[in-house]
Amino acid sequence: MAYRAVFRCIAGCPGDYPLWDPIYRCPTCSDLLEVSHDLDALTDRSAVAWMRLFDERYKRTTWPYGSSVWGKKEWVCPDIRDESVVSMDEGGTNLLWAERFGRELGMRDLWVKLCGNSHTGSFKDLGMTVLVSVVQQIIKDGGTIRAVACASTGDTSASLAAYAAAGGIPAIVLLPRGKVSTAQLLQPIANGALVLSLDTDFDGCMAIVQRLSQDEGIYLANSMNSLRLEGQKTVAIEIVQQLDWQIPDVVIIPGGNLGNVSALGAGFDLMAALGLINKQPQIVVAQAEAANPLYRAYQNDWVFEPVAAKPTQASAIQIGNPVSVRKAIRTLQRHRGIVEQASEAELAEAAARADRTGMYNCPHTGVALAVLIKLRERGLIDASARVVVVSTASGLKFTDFKLGYHESRLPHITPQYANTPVELPNDYDAVRRTVDEHAAAVS
Repeated sequence: MAYRAVFRCIAGCPGDYPLWDPIYRCPTCSDLLEVSHDLDALTDRSAVAWMRLFDERYKRTTWPYGSSVWGKKEWVCPDIRDESVVSMDEGGTNLLWAERFGRELGMRDLWVKLCGNSHTGSFKDLGMTVLVSVVQQIIKDGGTIRAVACASTGDTSASLAAYAAAGGIPAIVLLPRGKVSTAQLLQPIANGALVLSLDTDFDGCMAIVQRLSQDEGIYLANSMNSLRLEGQKTVAIEIVQQLDWQIPDVVIIPGGNLGNVSALGAGFDLMAALGLINKQPQIVVAQAEAANPLYRAYQNDWVFEPVAAKPTQASAIQIGNPVSVRKAIRTLQRHRGIVEQASEAELAEAAARADRTGMYNCPHTGVALAVLIKLRERGLIDASARVVVVSTASGLKFTDFKLGYHESRLPHITPQYANTPVELPNDYDAVRRTVDEHAAAVS
């Protein structure tokens, strides 16, 4: 059976558009596009057969199926040729049973999906492998693409630069000056991208890169390009696969530009349509209070208005006018959605509290964990629920945030879990006395 996928308008305008066309919005109404798969063709395999196939491929070495994205190739980009795939063995990240942290919250079944345990340290790799692979095939087939460009709060630029470098494709990244971590800034620099640091915020960078992508040969790599979401939707499939094909009750996702919300929703919807699951999880979106347009829309019967995002430690989701908001709202309406926010103090304390149980959380995961704590306290998440928190990036990319917390340097935050080195002379008695005092204090 030949599998097929095309771009279609999310508003329902007629027309199919090939995945190989540099098109990001509907030519009729200018709304966003989405990738639509031929479900009739995909039903040539039973649900059990699909599960068996995905399990047989999972983390194996046969190219390109060892990637947890390309192991689900028929559900992602079925027409891509294997030799066009640009992959860094993405996916297959830990689904961590957060036993101790869950116990503190009175929960027995809490899991954290560590998407940051990837090549460039964030979930963006899952979508970028699809987008850059399609670009690679367009070029191989004679298409004219001079460069791939994105606006970024850090992680998208790192992922684009790495995958473009692997494919030998020039990359252009637009960053808001002073609003990304040092580690995030260095990643695209190291991978040879043209890095443009602009005196604006993410929304300003996004406006410029959209204009730039209208020029012939500049291909847009942000999540308004639906190819990105096809890779990111495999997070939902992989979570269910790692839970032995059982569905969680609740999934909590940090929300910035909101592509991940509709991406995971699409993954759950596709599994349901093909009979792999028989229920849908509730989806919760966690936003920083400083950049909370979706939370405000949720409070106002889904009437959305952009906001001017304020500075937040969760810099990757400091976005006031998210491109994928309509897709996200549609997903939340289908999945009994909740949107909650977290203050700067709440996200910092949640990240630090979870770190004390063995994790090492980025501030965006701190937002999601803070929202989990708030919903538990309000009784909106039951103690018996199986909950998965999506951790979007590695905490190692945010050492300034971590150090600032433990040195009590984060604005307006009095840290409850600060832990700093004890400086001592080179003296055994001083060391032994300090060890004994510490043991007495924590007992």
